[in-house]
Amino acid sequence: MERMPKAGETIFGDELHFIPGGKGANQAVAASRLNGRVSFLGRVGEDDFGRLLYNFLKRENIDVSAIRHTKDVPTGTAIIWVNRNAQNSIVVIPGSNGKVSEKDIEALGISQADIVLSQFEIPLDTVFALFKRAKGAGATTILNPAPAIKCPEELLKLTDYLIVNEHEAAFFAGGETTDKLEEIADYSNKIKKNKDQVIIITLGANGVFCNAAEQIRVEGIRVKAIDTTAAGDCFAGAFAVALSEQKSLRDALNFANKAASISVQKLGASSSLPTRKEVDI
Repeated sequence: MERMPKAGETIFGDELHFIPGGKGANQAVAASRLNGRVSFLGRVGEDDFGRLLYNFLKRENIDVSAIRHTKDVPTGTAIIWVNRNAQNSIVVIPGSNGKVSEKDIEALGISQADIVLSQFEIPLDTVFALFKRAKGAGATTILNPAPAIKCPEELLKLTDYLIVNEHEAAFFAGGETTDKLEEIADYSNKIKKNKDQVIIITLGANGVFCNAAEQIRVEGIRVKAIDTTAAGDCFAGAFAVALSEQKSLRDALNFANKAASISVQKLGASSSLPTRKEVDI
């Protein structure tokens, strides 16, 4: 649409697209297209959207054996408005995502070599149980706590890599959103739960700030953005792949940053996620 509607206002839109997505699905597809070996845990409804999403994930070479089909609950849906400046506003209706349970985790085998990535579009208790099991197996955990909601300190302590954008960083640090690097660095210190934890704050066109054993700054890549939807999911999935390939932290951040910069040049969520060939050019 040309611009976002005001409260009570009706405007015309230009286009309507139905695209498989969801934060977990986007992150899984991003990793798979970048040559990661991906298993996906989740739930879909027994409706057209559920069948569409399930078959889409299978075509993306993702192991879907841990996906459950839920009766009487629709597949989770996100309604995304995008304006001419590539800014978006999103309303999420959780549907079957809200039914992903601790019992479902039993279907997912986790080993020390695995990297477990989650976000907050499934219940917090389920994420917590997943990370407890992952850490018990010696696996690496990556948390993208979005949508940003209050969560237990214990969950954050189980997280090896925390990936947030500037708004989420402010939320968890109890401050206001800022683009000032010194304030962002301060937020990362407030969020950090132990000296070994890595805090990664994505800054859109301004790149990435990382608080690890040392502070790492990755500059943004200037591109003509069409749609920023799923850029953060692309970053998270790409970062997980880079870690699985034993890349250094700086190289992993650069790899993920490049993948995300490619994704914003395309329309849609999963449809915008790049292949390994695109990123390696």
